[in-house]
Amino acid sequence: MSTRKPNDYKSELKPIWCPGCGDFGVLASLYRSMADMDLDPSRTVIVSGIGCSSRLPHFASTYGIHTLHGRPLPVAMGVKLANPDLTVIAVGGDGDGFAIGAGHFPHASRRNIDVTYLVMDNEIYGLTKGQASPTSLFEQKAPSTPFGNPEDPLNPLALAIAAGASFVARGASFNTKALTELITQAVEHKGFSYIDAMSPCTTFNNTQESWKDAVTDVAPDHDPTDRVKAFDLALRGGFSLGILYRQERTTQTERYRAILEQAKPSDVNVMLDGFNARKGAAIGKPA
Repeated sequence: MSTRKPNDYKSELKPIWCPGCGDFGVLASLYRSMADMDLDPSRTVIVSGIGCSSRLPHFASTYGIHTLHGRPLPVAMGVKLANPDLTVIAVGGDGDGFAIGAGHFPHASRRNIDVTYLVMDNEIYGLTKGQASPTSLFEQKAPSTPFGNPEDPLNPLALAIAAGASFVARGASFNTKALTELITQAVEHKGFSYIDAMSPCTTFNNTQESWKDAVTDVAPDHDPTDRVKAFDLALRGGFSLGILYRQERTTQTERYRAILEQAKPSDVNVMLDGFNARKGAAIGKPA
């Protein structure tokens, strides 16, 4: 039984997002989820990149790292590899994750790192005053695109499934009960879990009401273990809330542990002597 309450995960810093920002709902859902799981704040690390949503680690009583733009995933992976017993959650926005950080997303997915990636997707760069982001809609007007966005949007759910993420889901900041449950399932999932959290930017791309009208739940008969059907659902468009895909397979940490168990005992001085003498014999080679 959980002994911690959502308020136990609040830091002394108050969120400074704009009034009505969807990130408030995501943060509240994360507090509740951590309380439901009774996560030990001293054993939990939240890693972020740069952007409005990436301020989130400051507002939690866990350990947190506010890293460089687009780099939450490699830092989170490093934390997990250094101490696999920690609960590691990466957070950020669509600009941070799918523009400058896009190179890390498919590799974190295929490696199946045991990290939860929570993206607060508002389809805009909010911190820098409303430029079109990778998930902005075609012809979407914004301060940087007054005649409409000339680019087609990225589909992060389809990308995650195609790249090999083993847990892919969508939630919404205005449906905190369901989002709380999704975060809990994602964190408890062994492997890379990705949640696309619809989180409207009320200042530069206020989709709050239109998104509320557009969302539906993933159909009860959807089989989340069927990758083809999950991919089809992701490509179909619309805003289906729930788990699209879930697969059980070994994590990166488990595979690295297996390699370590197979590795031959060696001495670092012998290895260095081998390098210096340009001899490869001192290095353990696979049988």
